[in-house]
Amino acid sequence: MESVKTAWRSFDSRHPGIAQFLMFFIVCNGVTVLQLILMPFFKWIFGMTSMVDVNFQVLQVGQNVNGTPYYIFDYASGSIAEGGGGGLAYFAAVELTMAIAQVINFVTQRKVTFKATGNVWKAAAWYVLAYVIITIGAAALQGVYKAPLYRFLIERMGSGTGTTLADIVTMIINCAISFWVFYPIMKLIFKQK
Repeated sequence: MESVKTAWRSFDSRHPGIAQFLMFFIVCNGVTVLQLILMPFFKWIFGMTSMVDVNFQVLQVGQNVNGTPYYIFDYASGSIAEGGGGGLAYFAAVELTMAIAQVINFVTQRKVTFKATGNVWKAAAWYVLAYVIITIGAAALQGVYKAPLYRFLIERMGSGTGTTLADIVTMIINCAISFWVFYPIMKLIFKQK
Protein backbone atom coordinates (compact mmCIF):
# COMPACT_ATOMS: atom_id res chain seq x y z
CA MET A 1 0.00 0.00 0.00
CA GLU A 2 2.87 2.34 0.75
CA SER A 3 4.21 1.90 -2.78
CA VAL A 4 0.82 3.00 -4.19
CA LYS A 5 0.89 6.13 -2.00
CA THR A 6 4.46 6.91 -3.09
CA ALA A 7 3.58 6.43 -6.76
CA TRP A 8 0.49 8.64 -6.38
CA ARG A 9 2.48 11.42 -4.65
CA SER A 10 5.07 11.28 -7.42
CA PHE A 11 2.38 11.43 -10.12
CA ASP A 12 0.60 14.26 -8.26
CA SER A 13 3.78 16.33 -8.05
CA ARG A 14 4.52 15.87 -11.76
CA HIS A 15 0.91 16.24 -13.02
CA PRO A 16 -1.11 18.10 -10.38
CA GLY A 17 -4.02 19.02 -12.70
CA ILE A 18 -4.46 15.50 -14.01
CA ALA A 19 -4.10 14.02 -10.51
CA GLN A 20 -6.74 16.42 -9.20
CA PHE A 21 -9.16 15.50 -11.99
CA LEU A 22 -8.56 11.77 -11.42
CA MET A 23 -9.21 12.16 -7.69
CA PHE A 24 -12.38 14.13 -8.48
CA PHE A 25 -13.44 11.31 -10.80
CA ILE A 26 -12.76 8.64 -8.16
CA VAL A 27 -14.67 10.51 -5.44
CA CYS A 28 -17.60 11.20 -7.78
CA ASN A 29 -17.82 7.53 -8.70
CA GLY A 30 -17.75 6.55 -5.03
CA VAL A 31 -20.58 8.98 -4.35
CA THR A 32 -22.49 7.59 -7.35
CA VAL A 33 -22.18 4.06 -5.94
CA LEU A 34 -23.50 5.37 -2.63
CA GLN A 35 -26.47 6.89 -4.45
CA LEU A 36 -27.13 3.60 -6.24
CA ILE A 37 -27.31 1.93 -2.83
CA LEU A 38 -29.34 4.60 -1.02
CA MET A 39 -31.92 5.42 -3.70
CA PRO A 40 -33.62 2.00 -3.84
CA PHE A 41 -33.66 1.90 -0.03
CA PHE A 42 -35.33 5.31 0.32
CA LYS A 43 -37.66 4.60 -2.59
CA TRP A 44 -38.73 1.39 -0.85
CA ILE A 45 -39.21 3.15 2.52
CA PHE A 46 -41.17 6.09 1.08
CA GLY A 47 -43.02 3.73 -1.28
CA MET A 48 -44.73 2.18 1.73
CA THR A 49 -46.28 5.52 2.66
CA SER A 50 -49.27 7.42 1.32
CA MET A 51 -46.78 9.89 -0.19
CA VAL A 52 -46.89 7.75 -3.37
CA ASP A 53 -50.45 8.98 -3.88
CA VAL A 54 -49.55 12.66 -3.41
CA ASN A 55 -49.06 14.43 -6.72
CA PHE A 56 -45.84 16.47 -6.90
CA GLN A 57 -45.78 18.38 -10.17
CA VAL A 58 -44.35 21.86 -9.77
CA LEU A 59 -42.75 24.63 -11.81
CA GLN A 60 -44.60 24.29 -15.10
CA VAL A 61 -42.47 25.70 -17.93
CA GLY A 62 -44.58 25.04 -20.99
CA GLN A 63 -46.10 22.01 -22.62
CA ASN A 64 -44.98 18.64 -23.90
CA VAL A 65 -45.36 17.81 -27.58
CA ASN A 66 -48.67 16.10 -26.81
CA GLY A 67 -50.02 19.27 -25.14
CA THR A 68 -49.75 18.12 -21.52
CA PRO A 69 -48.04 20.45 -19.03
CA TYR A 70 -44.24 20.23 -18.80
CA TYR A 71 -43.09 20.42 -15.18
CA ILE A 72 -39.52 20.79 -14.00
CA PHE A 73 -40.36 18.49 -11.10
CA ASP A 74 -42.79 15.97 -12.55
CA TYR A 75 -43.73 13.27 -10.07
CA ALA A 76 -47.36 12.42 -10.74
CA SER A 77 -49.15 10.42 -8.08
CA GLY A 78 -49.20 6.65 -8.28
CA SER A 79 -46.64 3.91 -8.55
CA ILE A 80 -44.21 4.14 -11.47
CA ALA A 81 -44.72 0.45 -12.20
CA GLU A 82 -48.42 1.17 -12.66
CA GLY A 83 -47.94 4.21 -14.91
CA GLY A 84 -47.70 6.93 -12.27
CA GLY A 85 -44.71 9.11 -11.47
CA GLY A 86 -44.00 7.90 -7.94
CA GLY A 87 -45.56 10.99 -6.38
CA LEU A 88 -44.07 12.84 -3.46
CA ALA A 89 -42.52 9.56 -2.26
CA TYR A 90 -40.26 9.28 -5.31
CA PHE A 91 -39.34 12.97 -5.16
CA ALA A 92 -38.45 12.64 -1.45
CA ALA A 93 -36.34 9.53 -2.13
CA VAL A 94 -34.44 11.28 -4.94
CA GLU A 95 -33.81 14.48 -3.01
CA LEU A 96 -32.83 12.77 0.26
CA THR A 97 -30.40 10.53 -1.62
CA MET A 98 -28.95 13.52 -3.48
CA ALA A 99 -28.66 15.62 -0.32
CA ILE A 100 -26.73 12.91 1.54
CA ALA A 101 -24.49 12.32 -1.47
CA GLN A 102 -23.79 16.02 -1.93
CA VAL A 103 -22.82 16.55 1.71
CA ILE A 104 -20.36 13.67 1.47
CA ASN A 105 -19.15 14.93 -1.93
CA PHE A 106 -18.62 18.46 -0.62
CA VAL A 107 -16.59 17.37 2.39
CA THR A 108 -14.52 14.81 0.50
CA GLN A 109 -13.84 16.92 -2.57
CA ARG A 110 -12.92 19.92 -0.43
CA LYS A 111 -10.49 18.02 1.80
CA VAL A 112 -9.13 15.26 -0.44
CA THR A 113 -9.33 16.44 -4.04
CA PHE A 114 -8.84 20.19 -3.79
CA LYS A 115 -7.14 20.34 -0.37
CA ALA A 116 -8.98 23.60 0.23
CA THR A 117 -8.15 25.78 3.21
CA GLY A 118 -10.35 28.73 2.31
CA ASN A 119 -13.52 29.77 4.14
CA VAL A 120 -15.68 26.64 4.44
CA TRP A 121 -18.94 28.59 4.91
CA LYS A 122 -18.41 30.69 1.81
CA ALA A 123 -17.56 27.56 -0.18
CA ALA A 124 -20.62 25.78 1.24
CA ALA A 125 -22.91 28.67 0.27
CA TRP A 126 -21.62 28.63 -3.31
CA TYR A 127 -21.87 24.83 -3.39
CA VAL A 128 -25.50 24.88 -2.22
CA LEU A 129 -26.36 27.52 -4.82
CA ALA A 130 -24.71 25.42 -7.54
CA TYR A 131 -26.47 22.30 -6.24
CA VAL A 132 -29.89 23.98 -6.43
CA ILE A 133 -29.27 25.27 -9.96
CA ILE A 134 -27.91 21.91 -11.16
CA THR A 135 -30.81 20.04 -9.51
CA ILE A 136 -33.37 22.25 -11.23
CA GLY A 137 -31.56 21.92 -14.58
CA ALA A 138 -31.22 18.14 -14.30
CA ALA A 139 -34.88 17.83 -13.24
CA ALA A 140 -35.99 19.91 -16.23
CA LEU A 141 -33.94 17.67 -18.50
CA GLN A 142 -35.61 14.56 -17.03
CA GLY A 143 -38.85 15.66 -18.65
CA VAL A 144 -37.28 14.79 -22.00
CA TYR A 145 -36.11 11.26 -21.25
CA LYS A 146 -37.62 9.97 -17.99
CA ALA A 147 -41.12 8.90 -19.08
CA PRO A 148 -40.02 7.27 -22.37
CA LEU A 149 -37.12 5.52 -20.60
CA TYR A 150 -39.35 4.07 -17.86
CA ARG A 151 -42.06 3.10 -20.33
CA PHE A 152 -39.53 1.40 -22.65
CA LEU A 153 -37.76 -0.56 -19.90
CA ILE A 154 -40.97 -1.56 -18.08
CA GLU A 155 -42.52 -2.80 -21.34
CA ARG A 156 -39.39 -4.82 -22.19
CA MET A 157 -38.37 -6.11 -18.76
CA GLY A 158 -41.45 -5.97 -16.57
CA SER A 159 -42.33 -3.56 -13.80
CA GLY A 160 -39.77 -4.73 -11.22
CA THR A 161 -36.62 -5.07 -13.31
CA GLY A 162 -37.58 -2.32 -15.76
CA THR A 163 -38.28 0.21 -13.02
CA THR A 164 -35.04 -0.64 -11.21
CA LEU A 165 -32.97 -0.35 -14.39
CA ALA A 166 -34.66 2.94 -15.30
CA ASP A 167 -33.93 4.25 -11.79
CA ILE A 168 -30.26 3.34 -12.24
CA VAL A 169 -30.00 4.93 -15.70
CA THR A 170 -31.72 8.09 -14.43
CA MET A 171 -29.33 8.33 -11.46
CA ILE A 172 -26.31 7.81 -13.71
CA ILE A 173 -27.50 10.57 -16.07
CA ASN A 174 -27.98 12.93 -13.10
CA CYS A 175 -24.55 12.01 -11.74
CA ALA A 176 -22.92 12.60 -15.14
CA ILE A 177 -24.52 16.04 -15.36
CA SER A 178 -23.34 16.88 -11.85
CA PHE A 179 -19.86 15.56 -12.60
CA TRP A 180 -19.25 17.79 -15.63
CA VAL A 181 -20.87 20.88 -14.14
CA PHE A 182 -19.43 20.64 -10.62
CA TYR A 183 -15.76 20.17 -11.54
CA PRO A 184 -15.19 23.73 -12.83
CA ILE A 185 -17.38 25.13 -10.05
CA MET A 186 -15.36 23.33 -7.39
CA LYS A 187 -12.13 24.59 -8.88
CA LEU A 188 -13.49 28.10 -8.28
CA ILE A 189 -15.00 27.67 -4.82
CA PHE A 190 -12.43 25.42 -3.16
CA LYS A 191 -9.54 27.77 -2.55
CA GLN A 192 -6.34 27.44 -0.62
CA LYS A 193 -5.21 30.34 1.56
